[in-house]
Amino acid sequence: MSTTGADSMNQQQAIAAPPTAQQKRTAVRRHLVRQLIVELVIPLGGYYGLRAAGVNPWLALIAPALLIVPFLAYRAIRQHRIDTVALFTLTMIVVGTVMSLVTGDPRTLLVRDSWIFGVLGLWILATLFTQHPFMRTAARTIVTVKIGEAGYRQWDARWDNDSRFRGQLRVLTTVWGTVFTLDALVRVLLAYTLPVDSVPLVSTLQWLVVLGALLTFHTVYVTKNGLKV
Repeated sequence: MSTTGADSMNQQQAIAAPPTAQQKRTAVRRHLVRQLIVELVIPLGGYYGLRAAGVNPWLALIAPALLIVPFLAYRAIRQHRIDTVALFTLTMIVVGTVMSLVTGDPRTLLVRDSWIFGVLGLWILATLFTQHPFMRTAARTIVTVKIGEAGYRQWDARWDNDSRFRGQLRVLTTVWGTVFTLDALVRVLLAYTLPVDSVPLVSTLQWLVVLGALLTFHTVYVTKNGLKV
């Protein structure tokens, strides 16, 4: 066999080889870092940076939200598909902005996040009555990042012939939808009882606590029930 042929075969084997555990962890970490930048660093850092520069609360709230739009558009173009959760979030940002323009009240924008989480929570619960509950759809990104598109299709194919798999995804969907909905109620309370400048930080810290507990439950449940890839 020629050296060129051997090199070609090695390349094909490398391509066909499944990702290692380290490669999976690295891919997930990169994905989570991108999510944190878009969902935490830009909104919170942007708000307090603009407020420190003397920008009024309304503009400080809306500017970081507008900065997120290019990230959502880039992800949609790169993945060649529309992320329904990202599209939903963008829609709620636009709705919240329009309502704030009408009322001129910064607290309306603060409650915008509650609308996003509340309506998102109800939508997640509504997907329980479909063949594509939220967790089945949401898992696509993580599973694809870890084991590729072909691996995801194999993982998702279990839905058609494994009732236990369907039940587990519905349990996860129920928990996520319920937590998002209850979190929205807390956010509304914070938005209307705390000083305007305190709400973004307190609300974010509260969400991080809730998210930490939710992810801990999710990880334990997924690992215990063999859903982890």
